[in-house]
Amino acid sequence: MSGPPPGSRRPPLIALAGPPGTGKSTLAAPLARALAAAIVSVDPIEDGLLAAGVPAESAGLAAYLAAERVAEQNLAAGIGVVIDAVNDHPLARGQWVELAARTGAELRFVELLPPPPEQHRTRLEGRGQRFSHLPEPRWSSLPERTAALAAWDGERLRLPAEEPLDRLLARVLEALAG
Repeated sequence: MSGPPPGSRRPPLIALAGPPGTGKSTLAAPLARALAAAIVSVDPIEDGLLAAGVPAESAGLAAYLAAERVAEQNLAAGIGVVIDAVNDHPLARGQWVELAARTGAELRFVELLPPPPEQHRTRLEGRGQRFSHLPEPRWSSLPERTAALAAWDGERLRLPAEEPLDRLLARVLEALAG
């Protein structure tokens, strides 16, 4: 697939990032509505892959690759995309950089920073089981994922997850407009 025709508007590719329980999925819906963009969320894709019998050790990578294909199809049609994923690994973030280069999309990363530990744990453990086959992440898995994101030195908008949703949305839209 190729980028947009010369002279046309570049569709946005907004890649959310942050540890589980920081509100990426909560932000993705109003952000996509405000941008008239599609949401491509890795977790439901991974849940579907697990339901189809894909081994758990392969499902995570397969979900990111499937999300990339769905995002590419939307971008090629001129439809912006909001990626809802942890994006804690450099290869995950790199795939969105490569996708933007292939499609001519305007890529912006938005990282939601974890709230204080007590609040973060309450959010993570209080959200319940959202999927039938994908287990919820355990609190004990977060330090490694948070450290991987902290080591990221790439350009991105970094926002505190404890801010109210309307404020987060306004800050993202303001950054995208500027």
